[in-house]
Amino acid sequence: MRKLLITLLVCFLTGHITAQEKQQENVLKDVVNTLKERITLEGYLQLGYTYDDLKSSKTNTFDIKRAILMARGKITDRWSCYFMFSLANSPKILEAYTEYHFMPELSVRVGEFKTMYTIENPLSPTIVELINCYSQASNYLAGIDGSDPLYGSHSGRDLGLMIYGDLFKKLISYKLAIMNGQGINLKDKNNQKDIVGNLMLNPIKELSIGGSFIRGKGCAVATSNVNPSIKIGDDYTRNRWAVGAKLMTKPLDLRTEYLAGKDGRIKSEGYYATASIHVLPKIDVIASYDYLNKDKATDNKQTNYIAGLQWWFYPKCRLQVQYTYCDRHRSENSNLLQAQIQVRF
Repeated sequence: MRKLLITLLVCFLTGHITAQEKQQENVLKDVVNTLKERITLEGYLQLGYTYDDLKSSKTNTFDIKRAILMARGKITDRWSCYFMFSLANSPKILEAYTEYHFMPELSVRVGEFKTMYTIENPLSPTIVELINCYSQASNYLAGIDGSDPLYGSHSGRDLGLMIYGDLFKKLISYKLAIMNGQGINLKDKNNQKDIVGNLMLNPIKELSIGGSFIRGKGCAVATSNVNPSIKIGDDYTRNRWAVGAKLMTKPLDLRTEYLAGKDGRIKSEGYYATASIHVLPKIDVIASYDYLNKDKATDNKQTNYIAGLQWWFYPKCRLQVQYTYCDRHRSENSNLLQAQIQVRF
């Protein structure tokens, strides 16, 4: 009898442990499946080579242009959060925001994200045709690359709150935001907010026409030769506007825009037209005219003429080669040769 009781007890315990293990496995599977459904991870890497014969700063180097990791979390069917981190050069948070989609006509986003000024700035570097990514005017006026020292280098991003949506079956797309105006990972330094607006008309699927603006006051983070009267920490008027169009067809993609800005008393303007001609299913010819005048009163201008090729050797992955002739009005001209490989997952 004793042996029988021991045998029954062992069988009971074994069955109970097995049931617990199966239950734990099922819970683990549910967690994994939930994470797969709720969290999306993406990333890309852009590696390049640059040769520049500008006498004052000759360049001959390989470099890591961008290494980006992105994560999107789906909280509910309408509520989500997004995170973007740069691993290259000086690692930093690029974007961190949450948004709620009430309806196609209205969504709300709050956090750190791209300023919706210009057609170019909201575009991902993974689809922009130029290796330098954006036009001179977009880089300067949107605070992308630090070419405007007063504004600084903020990759075209800022902290704030935005409402956006599509109206009349996507005939009109709008974005309206209130933002710090100080750039990424920074509190506002002058307690005055920027108002940013973007309105695009989409009369047909292939064509978008519209404009954007920034209206506000900046707080200078450095001094600029273009605007020497503004000192570090000074508040100054910083307004921008732009108007342009984007055409996307099977044989040709074309993006063009006129941009203008006013910093204190200094007025600037720029214009670009960038074309991607699809000569073969995976090969594009790239051509761009890129003009910027940082100070219209003194004619402080530069024009870049760009030509190149890009080969999409795998979905979202490409190899690019480009030549740029830099025509400077007030200093020496130069030749720029660049190559870049992009891989994305």
